[in-house]
Amino acid sequence: MTQLPEVPPAGPEPTDVDLTGVRNFRDVGGLPTADGRTVRFGRLYRSGHLAHATEADAAFLSGLGLHTVFDFRNAADHKLDGYDVDLPGVRNVSIPLSDPADGAEFWRLVRDGNIEQLRSILANGKGTDRMVASYRSIIRDRTSEHSRVLHALAEDSVPALMHCAAGKDRAGLSIAVTLLAVGVEREAIEADYLKSNDAHRRYKVKRSDTSATGMSEEVMELLNPLFGAHSDYLAAAFATIDEIWGSTDRYLLEGLKVSPETREKLRDRLVEGA
Repeated sequence: MTQLPEVPPAGPEPTDVDLTGVRNFRDVGGLPTADGRTVRFGRLYRSGHLAHATEADAAFLSGLGLHTVFDFRNAADHKLDGYDVDLPGVRNVSIPLSDPADGAEFWRLVRDGNIEQLRSILANGKGTDRMVASYRSIIRDRTSEHSRVLHALAEDSVPALMHCAAGKDRAGLSIAVTLLAVGVEREAIEADYLKSNDAHRRYKVKRSDTSATGMSEEVMELLNPLFGAHSDYLAAAFATIDEIWGSTDRYLLEGLKVSPETREKLRDRLVEGA
């Protein structure tokens, strides 16, 4: 008999569920809002991609009553990992938050480059700088995509699961934007974001050279800025909001075209006692 993952019980504390073929899955329920309320359990989930979900994983996910799965990967991600498994009755929405042509050579070197090539693109803070620039760019340049997500959630898309490849960067920012819209404090958003560093959550690094040399301690250290969740990255995203729009409220209203009425609908769907 197939053993299904245990469904997390309702309660004040979120419960982790380890899925076999899906990394970094969790419910963001329980996070506090500025006005003393909390995000409801069973409304908003995040994870890595679903392409390698096992039959048991798919059965568990199907049991969550999901309305929509938002996939923020691009065509290059789909080519590398595959498309999500089908979940009966669930709407799949593809909203790429990065261009597959942007950095294609960079990511080829990450997968296939030797140690000298990796040093040339990642050493001396270059990997961190690239990630900070990416977070800033997604906030600055992907306003229409994030607007689409928030309006969908406000109308009919809850319960929802958001994912990218690893479930920490593109999905992490989309979760962060959603939580900002319903009044979750930035510190609480950061605490949830950093959970992606847990060993059982992290995206498995794909390298063509899987030998001891190709996966050496130095290689892993060079790659860590790309595959880890770092406070500086999320801080750069928040700083971009403040620098361009001056406040979260103006970012949501002017940048994402999310009205106070739409935010109230979001709170009704996602927040306890709203």
